Amino acid sequence: MAEQEIYGSHIGLEPGRASAAFKSLDFSHSPGAEQERYASHFGLRRGADLDKPVEPTPSSVPPPVVAPPPPIASPSFTLPGPEVNTTAVGILKSTLLPSLGLHSGLSLVAYTGARVADRVEAKDWLWPSGQVINAWWSAIGTRIVNENITLSDAFSTLSYSEKLLLGAVTAWGGRLFYRIASRGIERGRDDPRYEVVKDEHGFWNKAFFTTFLPEAFFQTLITLPFTLPFREPQASTNTTLDLPAYAGLAHGLAVFLFSSGFGLEVLADVQLGRHKDSNSLNTDGVWSVVRHPNYLGDALVHASFPLLVYSSGFVHPLVLLGPIANYVFLRYVGGDRENEAHQEQRYFKEKLPKYQQLQEYKSQKNSFWPKLSEVQNPWYWTIVALGVGGVVLERGLRDFLRG
Repeated sequence: MAEQEIYGSHIGLEPGRASAAFKSLDFSHSPGAEQERYASHFGLRRGADLDKPVEPTPSSVPPPVVAPPPPIASPSFTLPGPEVNTTAVGILKSTLLPSLGLHSGLSLVAYTGARVADRVEAKDWLWPSGQVINAWWSAIGTRIVNENITLSDAFSTLSYSEKLLLGAVTAWGGRLFYRIASRGIERGRDDPRYEVVKDEHGFWNKAFFTTFLPEAFFQTLITLPFTLPFREPQASTNTTLDLPAYAGLAHGLAVFLFSSGFGLEVLADVQLGRHKDSNSLNTDGVWSVVRHPNYLGDALVHASFPLLVYSSGFVHPLVLLGPIANYVFLRYVGGDRENEAHQEQRYFKEKLPKYQQLQEYKSQKNSFWPKLSEVQNPWYWTIVALGVGGVVLERGLRDFLRG
């Protein structure tokens, strides 16, 4: 009777009336084909006497009727697609875009001054100073403005490693700015590398987009190790309050790289300044290790910054873009490649003996990274000693401050 009720509901009969309706059906007056068809639905053999019941077999028993599933509710699902990384969006808004805006604005100021003075080297003055400005603004300035605190309060909240990082960036930028500015003032005219490009038709009309603005993009990436930890501290993948593994080792290695790189730059400047013979190249001192010790020192300095950030407890892979972008710029955009191309062109036209000496120098020494044979060079070990000395000095300073 229950099955009759179910089937009755499918043909429009109300529950309770289905059994009566099925009893009123008279299959005896239906054509044989219909009888057989209906009989097959009720467990009777085809062609058998409809008045004689047939014992049901397992194969003839109709399957149990399953009630239809409830109707699906109105769609409330979301189509599959990539998830939004809120950390990446936060970094873009808090760090990358503000840094790009800051460096682009400074580049516009430098471009305006350079065009008025007709000296492209103004962008070189901006290279170190702009990065130092961004570091201090990210670490101190934003907190003074947003939290309405004093300079001393903002500085006091930084950890020792963060203070060391800010001081290292300032020392690197201050030395480079002094070197570039003093040479430009002493020379009294634009850098010879830029005298040639200024002769190009319409140079100043497009220089901002082809020369000044691209460097603002590179500076945005290079400054990530000393802007991201201050602008977006919650972006760290370090979810504990403890320092990450090997933090002490990373701190010591960072101090070693910075000390050796910074010392290498200082030695290169001093030795080049003492070289007064304009008819020969300076190939002595640290210049006997590589052809561009300044660029190597700069790369070592920037490689130290992510390690210092790591040792302070901030762990994020984006900070590695800083030394990578700096290395790409030094090697393939505005560093040794541009410098030597200009040297070869100028020496070939003006000082052929110096040009020949440069070719010999290139065959003997690497441009950027020292050869393995340089381990026999005493100046190589002088650079290593500078790094070790920096580690010892910093350790003593840290112990003194803690005591």
